[in-house]
Amino acid sequence: MSDAEQDLSKKYTLQTAAFDARFPNQNQTKNCWQNYCDYFRCITAKGEDFQPCKQFKRNYHSLCPSAFAISKWDDQRENGTFPAVLDE
Repeated sequence: MSDAEQDLSKKYTLQTAAFDARFPNQNQTKNCWQNYCDYFRCITAKGEDFQPCKQFKRNYHSLCPSAFAISKWDDQRENGTFPAVLDE
């Protein structure tokens, strides 16, 4: 391994979301949805720099297909048509 490859491997650690007993099945759609909603509830309550909020974001980015879910849900939040309450 070259020095450049070693430097990159030190900077980036690839990992997926940890097992969540609430979502034991192979289909992780609900897990994706829950982490997305939890992230925005968390940043509303604690701010973006709060470490558990960052974990929710990493989880939903890992679990959710971005073209299918994240961009669609972001658009819905901006338009006020998102089907979940995130500001409580």
